[in-house]
Amino acid sequence: MQPKSYLVIGGGLVGAASALRLQAAGFAVTLIDPGDPRRAASFGNIGHIAAEQVSPLASRESLRTFPGRLFGLGGPLDFRWRDAGLWGPWALRFIAASDPGRHARGQAALTSILAHALPAWRRLAEFSGAPGVVGPDGHAIVWMTERAAEKGLRGWERSPTGSAGFRPMQAADLAPYAAVMARVPVAGIRFSGTAQVSEPQAARNAIMAAFLAVGGEVVHARVTRLSAGLVIAAHLDGGGVREADGALVAAGAWAGRLMRDLGVAAPVIGERGYSVQSAEHGWDETLPPTVFEEHSMVVSRFTSGLRASSFVEFGSPDAPGDARKWQALERRLADLGIGFSPRPDRWVGPRPTLPDYLPAIGQLERDPRILYAFGHQHLGLTMAAITAELSAALAQGAEPAIDLSPFRIERFGTAERG
Repeated sequence: MQPKSYLVIGGGLVGAASALRLQAAGFAVTLIDPGDPRRAASFGNIGHIAAEQVSPLASRESLRTFPGRLFGLGGPLDFRWRDAGLWGPWALRFIAASDPGRHARGQAALTSILAHALPAWRRLAEFSGAPGVVGPDGHAIVWMTERAAEKGLRGWERSPTGSAGFRPMQAADLAPYAAVMARVPVAGIRFSGTAQVSEPQAARNAIMAAFLAVGGEVVHARVTRLSAGLVIAAHLDGGGVREADGALVAAGAWAGRLMRDLGVAAPVIGERGYSVQSAEHGWDETLPPTVFEEHSMVVSRFTSGLRASSFVEFGSPDAPGDARKWQALERRLADLGIGFSPRPDRWVGPRPTLPDYLPAIGQLERDPRILYAFGHQHLGLTMAAITAELSAALAQGAEPAIDLSPFRIERFGTAERG
């Protein structure tokens, strides 16, 4: 029997967008979220709708270049050793997923879903009554040395980019950086078919306002346990229980425990990113979001200020931030001569990542009343809108716009309950 009501567990961009689409499709939806927006990956990310990132990071190339990207050697990759019990088993699955055949299948799956990412975002923004939250087309990747430019351009020329494309930047494209940096990048590429949201939290606020306007309900609580009997029951940290005919698990880096309650293995880990933001800056609003590839850093201007983001840190999603990473980001900005506050707003949040770098999107095989949408890694914002449309299609018994079989959570097997 098709559910008439849904609990949506998790209020990040994926959960919020999915709740809106489900409520608008005629379901009675209750969204359950802790209510701390800074806790989730949706808050402090760089706002990039990254349609070009079709190649899963689970690859032989990632394994080959792993040592040179470690934080201790100046790279962006780090591991919290006290959390080795979390990421150790995950890393073994990552190595297995890096098999060339699995990587190729994962790339085909990401290419399929990311082709819909930007059009779905424009539909979602329009539906939310805030079409301006999706900005103009494109972003840039720049290099500060000739050597890095030669290596970087060669790498991108070999890389698939799905529905996005790029062209080399000319001197006229690079010249505006002279006004906001100590020196002009020596080369760069300019993408089309990608975009940026005006601000991730502003986008979420617009979606949530639209959800409430069409009759959705929000409960601020943490779900400690999920049970599936005659009804689906979410047990809350305050001792209460909310029930519905169905549920959508969109709890990001915290989804694994809830899926385990349902007997399904979901080896999702918190792959944490760091950002700093300054309300005071001189970054020109005409400049696109810019990746400084040698520095493993992205700089993007939002309505509230200039944000810089970097790092891939594996560990507990609830661990305190590592001050060394914020300090490193601030040094990189200073080295580039980018104007920034000496006391910026610092943020850390966990990207929910599965070992094969594919999201989990689908309907539980053992209990079709349970939908799931999590594990979007670096592409949570990017895929939020299309994931919401796919989830709504499943709830209505309609054919999804793409083949969802590569995103089945059952690819990871079963788990012991408890």
